[in-house]
Amino acid sequence: MNAVLEVKDIGIDFGGVRAVDEVSFEIRPGQIFSIIGPNGAGKTTMFNLISGVYTPSRGAVKLAGEDVTGLPPHRLARLGLSRTFQNLQVYFRMTAVENVMVGRHIHEHVGITAQLFNLPSVRAQNRASRQKAMELLDFVGLADKADEPAGSLPYGALKRLEIARSLALGPKLLLLDEPAAGCNAVETEEIDGLIQEIAKSGVTVALVEHDMRLVMKISDRILVLDYGRKLIEGTATEVRNDPEVIAAYLGAHGQTEAARADH
Repeated sequence: MNAVLEVKDIGIDFGGVRAVDEVSFEIRPGQIFSIIGPNGAGKTTMFNLISGVYTPSRGAVKLAGEDVTGLPPHRLARLGLSRTFQNLQVYFRMTAVENVMVGRHIHEHVGITAQLFNLPSVRAQNRASRQKAMELLDFVGLADKADEPAGSLPYGALKRLEIARSLALGPKLLLLDEPAAGCNAVETEEIDGLIQEIAKSGVTVALVEHDMRLVMKISDRILVLDYGRKLIEGTATEVRNDPEVIAAYLGAHGQTEAARADH
């Protein structure tokens, strides 16, 4: 089976500094693939290269076998790549369901004339978008909050709302940039379960995350970056027991936290 994502010798420089340096990996269909490493390791930069925010200085990116190196985010979205960001990108004055409906825009094909005159095709499209948005809100556990302003929702619910909107694109690959950042233990557990359900639904997931218990618990494969370079790629057991990873990133406390994922 072909990889959903192939990254080959990718690299980018900023002012002479190699932020990402000749990194290669691939993500197989249905996997949960995590990218970890210390601050400044190049994790978010890697996501920016994959998602078209940055154009790589060298190397190539393939999505479902198609070379997408340097394509802008809107074109990648149409090809099946969706992403969340470290900072919430939620429309706080819109309702929860309206936020998710925004994510359906690439699937809406009614022309501007029909919209200006509010023709039946527009109303039918809006009903279909709302129905799909409601299904996704139910999937992330927010169906009962559909018509509430997003700004009234607690932080953990906003994180799940943002994931629902990203799923509204119908992606092959979902990039989650620190999905549990700022969440308490209960909210993190909810995010943990949601990510696993997303993978079970057939959407491949790649995430950047600092919560080692979450990473070690749910990841099929883990890539460790350090100073923009690939330190190791492997299973949770291989990564948490690797001496270089312990020295560069986990340390004794981090290794203990990672080990607790098994309990």
